[in-house]
Amino acid sequence: MAVDPDRMGDGECSKDYIVVYQAPTAPLVNGIPTYTVQVLNTCLGQGCGGAGGGIAAVHLRCGWFSSARLVNPKVFRRLGFDDCLVNDGRPIPAGGAVSFQYANTYPYRLSVSSVSCTPPKFP
Repeated sequence: MAVDPDRMGDGECSKDYIVVYQAPTAPLVNGIPTYTVQVLNTCLGQGCGGAGGGIAAVHLRCGWFSSARLVNPKVFRRLGFDDCLVNDGRPIPAGGAVSFQYANTYPYRLSVSSVSCTPPKFP
């Protein structure tokens, strides 16, 4: 995965600034594997979340996502096939992250499908 070294540039909001990391964690007591997911807003420019703005309505491709461990639906939930919503649609601020854990026999391939830009709020 390539990360834009000039992400402090003009800060145009884009789904390319949302990065999804996933790693295995300790299994449940019944042996079902668990995974920790972090969804990060790597954009640090002015148009990416400074002063109350952010990248919002982050949707991930997620297949038929389900989990043997309860995932807070305000953090991550499946809306339909291959469409999961992050952070209840609220903005992820510049440099911010949302994380959660799930349990399933195999990891899901999670990738960003769409985002919406929330402009910064100025007094």
